Amino acid sequence: MTILSVLVIEDTLEIGREVCDFLSAQGIQVDYAANGALGLSLAKQQHYDVIVLDVMLPDINGVAVCKTLKQSCDPVPAVLMLTARDSIADKSLGFDAGADDYLTKPFDLTELQLRCQALARRHQLHQSQTVVIGELSINEKQQLAERQGQNLKLSSTDFAILLLLVQAYPNAVSRQQLVNKVWGDEAPDSDVIRSHIYTLRQVLDKPFATAMLTTLHGIGFKLQVKS
Repeated sequence: MTILSVLVIEDTLEIGREVCDFLSAQGIQVDYAANGALGLSLAKQQHYDVIVLDVMLPDINGVAVCKTLKQSCDPVPAVLMLTARDSIADKSLGFDAGADDYLTKPFDLTELQLRCQALARRHQLHQSQTVVIGELSINEKQQLAERQGQNLKLSSTDFAILLLLVQAYPNAVSRQQLVNKVWGDEAPDSDVIRSHIYTLRQVLDKPFATAMLTTLHGIGFKLQVKS
């Protein structure tokens, strides 16, 4: 099972630090952005399960950021908006832009954590259960992966790595992203990562005519499909 990842976009440093510290202490992988532009940049570089987004940002209105996230991110993340305004009219703007949930300031940190976890679960259920990339198909819920119709017998860690590569396709996954999502704070040494990439290749590529798992030196790993 991969580790929950959350991006917090909040311009008030004290609130941002408090939220990030709390979520990190619960074993959640957290990144932070103090403005909308940085938040959008981070969200486009890697996949987050949930984005916690403040409505009032110094550069780009949070509603506009939410709309852009929903239109430009693939896969589309769940968005939990934070607001000091609790009127239906204000919330309606956010929901129209694609927000999945709202939390009014001040809020309880445990409630924020629970909402993030619930949003991530709900969002995964709404996505396609089976993803197909070329000869490869993978079903996260059933923990099944096949290539050319043949079942790929993978360890739980190798399956988690393959799932990250599928979610990032056609982009690459960096070593740091891989560590953050699969191992969290318990980062393994490079030999452990190298060993898992080797065993994944043995199952995913060796029995077949072409390789799908590619190493991009200095960048990370990605899946490729031969046309």
